[in-house]
Amino acid sequence: MVRWLIVVGVWLAGLAALALALGIGSGWWILAVIALALACLGTWDLIQRRHSILRNYPILGHARFLLEKIRPEIQQYFIESSTDGTPFDRETRDLVYERAKGTKDDEPFGTERDVHAPGYEFMAHSLRARHAPEATPTVRLGGPDCTQPYDIALLNVSAMSFGSLSANAVEAMNAGAARGGFAHDTGEGGISPYHRKHGGDLIWEIGSGYFGCRTPDGRFDPEIFAAKAVDPQVKAISIKLSQGAKPGLGGVLPGAKVSQEIADTRGVPVGVTVISPPAHSAFDTPLELIEFISTLRALSGGKPVGFKLCVGSRAEFLGICKAMLETGTAPDFIIVDGSEGGTGAAPVEFEDHMGMPLTEGLMLVHNALVGTGLRDRIRIGASGKVASGSDIVKRIIQGADFTLAARAMLFAVGCIQAQACHTNHCPVGVATQDRARSRSIDVPDKSARVYRFQKSTVASAKQLIASMGLDGFDELRPSMLNRRVDAITTKTYADLYEWLQSGELLEDPPAGWLNDWIDADAARFLRVGRAAASLREVPVDPVDGLHAEQVGPPPVRVGEQPLQVAVARRIGDVGTARPVAGREITRILCGYKGHR
Repeated sequence: MVRWLIVVGVWLAGLAALALALGIGSGWWILAVIALALACLGTWDLIQRRHSILRNYPILGHARFLLEKIRPEIQQYFIESSTDGTPFDRETRDLVYERAKGTKDDEPFGTERDVHAPGYEFMAHSLRARHAPEATPTVRLGGPDCTQPYDIALLNVSAMSFGSLSANAVEAMNAGAARGGFAHDTGEGGISPYHRKHGGDLIWEIGSGYFGCRTPDGRFDPEIFAAKAVDPQVKAISIKLSQGAKPGLGGVLPGAKVSQEIADTRGVPVGVTVISPPAHSAFDTPLELIEFISTLRALSGGKPVGFKLCVGSRAEFLGICKAMLETGTAPDFIIVDGSEGGTGAAPVEFEDHMGMPLTEGLMLVHNALVGTGLRDRIRIGASGKVASGSDIVKRIIQGADFTLAARAMLFAVGCIQAQACHTNHCPVGVATQDRARSRSIDVPDKSARVYRFQKSTVASAKQLIASMGLDGFDELRPSMLNRRVDAITTKTYADLYEWLQSGELLEDPPAGWLNDWIDADAARFLRVGRAAASLREVPVDPVDGLHAEQVGPPPVRVGEQPLQVAVARRIGDVGTARPVAGREITRILCGYKGHR
């Protein structure tokens, strides 16, 4: 009843103001219009059925929605400290802004980080520190099957598509890459005119929608691909298996955003909603993935070809490694995307709970390649919240050879972390197709900022390794990165994590890797444990508990137990297990057929 009285009161006040306006004029008209507008709003609030708050609190309830709308700005500018903001804290954003602008990035009075908090990381410096090397470090992409290798920079522009980003943002990043000699990943949206305008080196990303190289029904078109891939500006090809922000989920570009330019770039109809499938149609198994990589390498004239993924199942990745061993060929590089990545909009459940963070994913990929003897022919890139020189050094310690940055590059061109990327209302014109908004990005100025940020960040990384007493990034080791475990204990990455030796998975799989190594299958992508269950179907001698062909040399140890005992436990008969060679078990039970 009270809410009706409030609305009626506003109506009476409005009518009274209107009467005074008609009789006296002057400023009463303004008051009358405001009061009558509020009365109409309050009446609508009472009769609408969508918002309970407005039905119970007409007019006043709108204050709640207003405060909710400006909450991110209030949080960012008035509440959060320099170090507790997310996804990127104010200190990190300021570091990128200052380096992009070329202003001083030193801070007075010591760190604001809690150096005694669990999770705090620091690197080990040397009392024989050196001067930073003058040479610009690069990493060669190109294995034995590559005839056009590419020397990639230590820090590059990570995958962001035209369509998600504005034309001016794409153009500024490519111009900065051209000036600084680093690579620009196109994202899965294809190669747009804005990627080509300034001639910066391109990594062409091929997603499950095959944009820019697709048939009318959305499948891969080798002829269109070959015609574009041989362009000298395209330096490498990256197959996107999954994305950190939304692993296992395809993307959707609403038809309203599919302009003529975007349609031409992607090879899709104008104004029609574009859906990226969750998985590729060009391959179904690890073996077919490796064959597809070989096909793209041949069609591109021998350029480096690799793939990008957010790691999920360790057994699935090991299946890809087995496919490499079985075919005798491999990708030239692998880009590991962390689940904390996020330029692409995604459901919050995917952002928060799906996929492996970059640290764990990166070390898994590195160790898997080392353990299968493949690491020396494959380069690893790391993509996920790389924004500083220390980020570069840490990722290399964890197993990477080079890094890529997405959101840090957005900061360099003016992003303010408004987190409105998916609304087409980006306030600074970076993540929008609204030309009125994107015109605020001055390409010459912003490209210079991208160039300065990349150059300064790599210079910072070089200075860090010099302070560690090293001559090059290839000398970094896990023992040089420390992590606080609790208030009184710190451990190095060498002590915290397991690091495999070259070829160890082929000869003597560690106990912690054995189940996944057995589960891994080059002939199919599988769920964890599926192959383990199938071991119960292996023909077993009723007396000895193992297949007759498995009798061999003395046991190979896995931790404190023989390898054949670990496998026998998987089969279900431990007591009667007899000695089996590690390599024979790997071949018989893991499906590994050896190096051809």
